[in-house]
Amino acid sequence: MNTRSSIPLALTLAVAAAGCGKKAGPPAPTGPIEVGVVTLSPTPVALTRELPGRTSAYRVAEVRARVNGIVLKRLFTEGSDVKEGQPLFTIDPAPYQAALDSAKATLARAEANAANAKLTADRYADLVRDNAVSKQEYENAMASLKAADADVAAARAALDTARINLGYTKVTSPVSGRIGRSAVTEGAYVMAAQATLLATVQQLDPVYVDLTQSSVEVLQLRRQLAEGKLQGAGKDQALVKLVFEDGREYSVPGALQFADVTVDPTTGSIALRALFPNPHKELLPGMFVRARLEQGVAPDAILVPQVGVTRDQKGQPTALVVNAQNKVERRQLVTDRAVGDAWLVTSGVKSGDRVIVEGLQKVRPGAEVSAVPASSTKQAAR
Repeated sequence: MNTRSSIPLALTLAVAAAGCGKKAGPPAPTGPIEVGVVTLSPTPVALTRELPGRTSAYRVAEVRARVNGIVLKRLFTEGSDVKEGQPLFTIDPAPYQAALDSAKATLARAEANAANAKLTADRYADLVRDNAVSKQEYENAMASLKAADADVAAARAALDTARINLGYTKVTSPVSGRIGRSAVTEGAYVMAAQATLLATVQQLDPVYVDLTQSSVEVLQLRRQLAEGKLQGAGKDQALVKLVFEDGREYSVPGALQFADVTVDPTTGSIALRALFPNPHKELLPGMFVRARLEQGVAPDAILVPQVGVTRDQKGQPTALVVNAQNKVERRQLVTDRAVGDAWLVTSGVKSGDRVIVEGLQKVRPGAEVSAVPASSTKQAAR
């Protein structure tokens, strides 16, 4: 056997064996690409708008001095709840008690003078009929009686004034609510002319929430209602929900009270006011909150899942739609607002359109695809 000729033959067989043992790669994919789509259909959607706002007390009563004097006592605990008519301060009543006693004495003297003038007038009335006194004397007696009656009336008015001033020395709460800190201490001199502030009482149940909304949004809302694109939430049914700064929602809904008729020229906004129950005093005046206001119902809203909406280089929202020929089209959308995990679209797509929500990275406009419901393409999208 020839050794030289057998070596090349062995090498040739080894190379051939190695070539036969190599696995062939998978065939290139052919046919349309499978994508998951959502078929759009109109659905009624309750539209809400989130507006910034601040809370304010339902009633704010500033307790002020109505007489001059020294504050003798503070009769409440700062930060506590007080009732209407509850005593809050005592102002030195001594000078006003003296004025009241003097007014009583003045009234008694005026009543005595009036009684004497009446007796004289009655006696002269009998005498003038008998011509025992002149008519002039009788008229003078009647004038004296009227003057005495006027003095009585003035004395009674002075007595009432003195009694009222004495009552003002006991300062009471004008409303029920929560009182803040005292603005004066015992021994302070307060004056009626300057209306010295003593304390402030605020009624916190219910509370107001003052909101602002853009006048453009208000006009757009009214136009949509007039055109029938929105159905009103109903008279006296404009409910409002509150969201605190930490994202927690207030448990009790409120009601919209009114919308102002004037646009603020500096901000271009309109003031709204809502009323909220506050039984647990959870809402305090001055808190910043966000209010979700129900605006109306869109009966035929088109919602496009947010996962199927992208932005082009200009930042405009777009979506890929499968047309009747199973080819991909790019649509430019006009979105109104986010509703849950979808966009409310007003232009660009219509009912029956198939929007691609899975497999977006695998297709381009003009490509032929195989559209299946989105829930069936989870495995294919991985």
